[in-house]
Amino acid sequence: QVQLVESGGGLAQPGGSLRLSCAASASIFSRYVMGWYRQAPGMERELVAHITNVGRIDYADSVKGRFTISGDNAKNTLYLRMNSLKPEDTAVYYCNAFSFLGNYWGQGIQVTVSS
Repeated sequence: QVQLVESGGGLAQPGGSLRLSCAASASIFSRYVMGWYRQAPGMERELVAHITNVGRIDYADSVKGRFTISGDNAKNTLYLRMNSLKPEDTAVYYCNAFSFLGNYWGQGIQVTVSS
């Protein structure tokens, strides 16, 4: 069982930045594909970015060039740096750990982009 706890969300102005963190209860990067997903009201949950256990990184087209996913293996923590935020980035953001060992989600954290 892996527990994931997100932090760092909140309110940002358009064009602003936020950094999300996801602290895991166990070693994750060598065993899981780690990702960030988001879900806006009335919409399906969508992949924002993920990083595989061999370091491959993929981003949704809507965030390429603005968001950066990274991890700190020593701290078992996943990050999402979000720059040039837009109102359409407003959503609940979820951390995810996926492998044959299981599929785990954080509780989600609200990100609101508004002036």
